[in-house]
Amino acid sequence: MTTPPRVRRSASRPGPVVLDDLSKQIIEQLQADGRMPYAAIGKAVGLSEAAVRQRVQRLQDAGVMQIVAVTDPLTLGFPRQAMIGVTCEGDLESVADELAAIEEIDYVVLTAGSFDVIVEVVCEGDGHLLEILSKIRAIPAVRATESFVYLKLRKQTYSWGTR
Repeated sequence: MTTPPRVRRSASRPGPVVLDDLSKQIIEQLQADGRMPYAAIGKAVGLSEAAVRQRVQRLQDAGVMQIVAVTDPLTLGFPRQAMIGVTCEGDLESVADELAAIEEIDYVVLTAGSFDVIVEVVCEGDGHLLEILSKIRAIPAVRATESFVYLKLRKQTYSWGTR
């Protein structure tokens, strides 16, 4: 009897990874506690510690997940967060690369709609946000920015693809 691959690329669309239920359960356990021992995960999902270790390694090797520490910006002295919509002209890829090179920008996405690029920043305060906006506006291809300051974070999740 052959068992299906635990992590495999979709035959219909190159790129996406198809996960079986056990891999999804392992990811969910790690999302709840990224430091959970493989033995505890195995007990929760019905696998041996070694099997969990192998699956986690395959998931990481396939680029499906990373195990990282997620910090709370507020407790680290970064009370100002904002999403900034950027309107630009010319080569969007090069503008996105220039934006990504700005240390304080932690998220860059090319979009369709009112903005060409949207970035997310975490700042020490309004003065710091103003400095970042100045850096963004100094990029020659940037024509306009619009800032969306976060007042209160209501929901943030990292559970894509496990439900």
